[in-house]
Amino acid sequence: MRRLPPILWLTLALLVAGCASDQRNQSLTATLNAYANALRWGDFKTAEQFVDPKLRAEHPPSALDWARYAQLRVSEYDDDTGPIADGPDQVRQTVRIHLINVHTQTERSVIDQQTWRYDAKLKRWWLTSGLPDVTQY
Repeated sequence: MRRLPPILWLTLALLVAGCASDQRNQSLTATLNAYANALRWGDFKTAEQFVDPKLRAEHPPSALDWARYAQLRVSEYDDDTGPIADGPDQVRQTVRIHLINVHTQTERSVIDQQTWRYDAKLKRWWLTSGLPDVTQY
């Protein structure tokens, strides 16, 4: 059996790494879009499914938190800056979310500093910063 030259092994390794990186980037884009869509529709229960399970278990939203989310409608979700790498398996994203109180019809906006972590084992991105803090002014 003939052996492959080292340069071919290096090329093959880079191609495999590139494909994995591409898959990870596509996964990030799909995850961020799905999360943004959930929030744009005011579906905080679905958005919670993007939060890291460990964080969800340690700090679940209270009944008061859910009541606050229920009285808000999202009128705009601005993620224009996009994600910025913050290490090999983490990205940060700053989003401005415009909210309308359904009782008073007043609008305000909050800044959501999102941190996302890639779980290589599950090949999935998790939100580690939690759901937006809608109590900010």
